[in-house]
Amino acid sequence: MDRSRVRTRANDLPTEPGVYQFYEDDTVLYVGKAVNVRDRVRSYADPRGARIGQMVERADRIDFAVTDTETQALLLEANLIKRHQPRYNVRLKDDKSYPLVQLTDHPVPRIEVTRDPQEGATVFGPFTDKGRVETVVKALRETYGVRGCSDHKYANRARPCLDYEMGLCTAPCTGEISEADYREDVSSVVRFFEGETGILADPLRRAMESAAQEENFERAANLRDKLDAVESFHGAGEEAVAARTDERAVDVLGVAVEGDSATVARLHSERGQLVDRSSHRLDAPEGGDRSAAVLSAFLTQYYAERTLPDAVLLSERPDDDDVTAWLNAEGVSVRVPGAGREAKLVELALKNARRGPNRNDELGALADALGLSSVSRIEGFDVSHAQGTAVVGSDVCFVEGSAEKSDYRRKKLPDRNDDYANMRELVRWRAERAVSGRDDRPDPDLLLIDGGDGQLGAALDAIGEVGWDVPAVALAKEEELVITEDRVYDWPANAPHLHVLQRVRDEAHRFAVQYHQTLRDEVKTVLDDVPGVGTKTRRALLRRFGSVENVRGASVSDLADVPGVGAKTAETLKQRL
Repeated sequence: MDRSRVRTRANDLPTEPGVYQFYEDDTVLYVGKAVNVRDRVRSYADPRGARIGQMVERADRIDFAVTDTETQALLLEANLIKRHQPRYNVRLKDDKSYPLVQLTDHPVPRIEVTRDPQEGATVFGPFTDKGRVETVVKALRETYGVRGCSDHKYANRARPCLDYEMGLCTAPCTGEISEADYREDVSSVVRFFEGETGILADPLRRAMESAAQEENFERAANLRDKLDAVESFHGAGEEAVAARTDERAVDVLGVAVEGDSATVARLHSERGQLVDRSSHRLDAPEGGDRSAAVLSAFLTQYYAERTLPDAVLLSERPDDDDVTAWLNAEGVSVRVPGAGREAKLVELALKNARRGPNRNDELGALADALGLSSVSRIEGFDVSHAQGTAVVGSDVCFVEGSAEKSDYRRKKLPDRNDDYANMRELVRWRAERAVSGRDDRPDPDLLLIDGGDGQLGAALDAIGEVGWDVPAVALAKEEELVITEDRVYDWPANAPHLHVLQRVRDEAHRFAVQYHQTLRDEVKTVLDDVPGVGTKTRRALLRRFGSVENVRGASVSDLADVPGVGAKTAETLKQRL
């Protein structure tokens, strides 16, 4: 869309508050809000940044919606960005929480590492190092025998389970320890998480020294590692507690921008104690105060559909005054603290933001299982056809475990009933584009092929021929086996890393079938022989009625109701069919 078209379109827009959307075909490229829609859209005739200029050039139309107030425009913008995930907006990428430790609300509490604490549980954390937390919890169980089983397994037991035999539980379920004595041990666990490190470190140290004296050096080394984890646990700033104020719920936000991406770290406190921590990825904007712009985008998109806290502590003020006005109108205190405990909490949030988002646990498990350093970006491939006709291939993309639909691609393939040849050509097409620099997407960390050993072999052949250095695996539908170049994995059905591959595989299949059905509807039908019915009208008829048979059974008035079909064409259709 050139400058003159933007100005011409702007002249037709209202001067009221509202939102505007730039489209390319049916894809939303950008969503914006404005006090005066006409003036704001007119400014895009001379875009300030190269990225927005590129967006305007790609756009082929501009749509808008008027709102009664500026606040309504703000929230509508946030909802549209969430719904459409426009490529050129600063948009929230993910929403990953950090692990917590909970002691359940039960007469005989259970200890558990979780991201979703139960109602009424005593919760500690959150923590950024899940491995260290699990080491500490296991050490606590070995020292104090706190149970880790579910309430279902705890109830109605006739004899202790294996945890009792392993020294991980004192078996209150069968009366091996009284409930009163058990609760004393639980209170010791609580004291540890409240900061009394010695209550766990001291018995570990005594056990380590005893093992060394007995020349049981393997056990002594194991205890030494646990002691190191325990002694460093409270020194990592993990358990910082928010200042106790009259504000029941307080969120602390810190933002870090690096290159074209940004991370917002959120700490959440309830009644003065941190109970949740999460990290969120966004695209970074161009120019200006990028951190302030990221905060503006995050505040509206994150809180538009969530319960607002009583206060928000920020590392800096948002660059959009409408955001601050909206929060203030909703009764939220917005502060940028300069000193004191609140400033220390903001600094902790900034420290977490600078670390970047933690790798999703299921992705970490997948990388470990396959022996890869990272699988944050996965592309899935599938082929769909009907007995060798309307053959198509899909290439979907997942980033950090979530679908990145702007990076989806599809390809029409030659008609042939050969799944292996079709997959080889599809993957070769992607590999050649990557190696030659014609694909604007980064290389994936992993290729996932929908199929078995044959499809994987075809994909590996294509990768090898082109010289594209990307690992590939296949996921067979029948038994959900994960196939690599040199072995086959049969992971448990509830394995989270298997679920990642299943999501990618299912989406690749859906996207391929969708494109196949679109092409199949475009094959020649008897409708093509009807005067006045062209390609667009045929598509409209098939989209409305579903099949030629249904078109044949439709009335003249129903036919005339289809866009592009007039009364004369409707009569002709009825006569010919």
